Amino acid sequence: MGPAVAERLGLPFIDRAIPETVAGEIGCTLEEALAHDGRAERGIGRILSGAARLPNVALGAMEVYLPDRTVVPPEEFVGHTEKLITRTADGGGGVLLGRAAAVVLADRPDALHVRLDGPRERRLALAASEMPGPAVRSRAPGRDVERMLDDNDRARTAYVKHFYGADPADPRLYHLVIDTTRLPAPAAADLIVTAARAC
Repeated sequence: MGPAVAERLGLPFIDRAIPETVAGEIGCTLEEALAHDGRAERGIGRILSGAARLPNVALGAMEVYLPDRTVVPPEEFVGHTEKLITRTADGGGGVLLGRAAAVVLADRPDALHVRLDGPRERRLALAASEMPGPAVRSRAPGRDVERMLDDNDRARTAYVKHFYGADPADPRLYHLVIDTTRLPAPAAADLIVTAARAC
């Protein structure tokens, strides 16, 4: 959805570029920092480390030696992420995926905040239908799909709650909440593009 909306609006799609750019600015990836942080397997460190392995969250790559420092606090990574989000908005905009951008850019009148959601059961069925393998043939979500969806939801929620004290499911954070389990992707993209052009 994000790349399609970005293309139609003539804007860059910013997802994986955020952690790569931030990692370059602080000299490591998030997982590198967490691998050298004693908290990596507890609390928010564990959550962020898990989030880094999720396909939709994509926070970095793992296992590289840090020569100059042994710990990069998650707060430093988040602070640099916020600066990159703000620079993107100041520099003409883009379509940003996640990273609590709805909270970071909450006061900007030129930012449209959209949440794509739907009931868990239908999200599972939709995810199963889009994944290769036996789940597609049966259209029934397997344990892997269920685990991926739950881990993804948990990591996103934990990130926003820990660093911003907000619930990412709170509809007050968004201008538009779309049930993408009911609307086909092209129709949802049309809604987003129309709303963005109206801002």
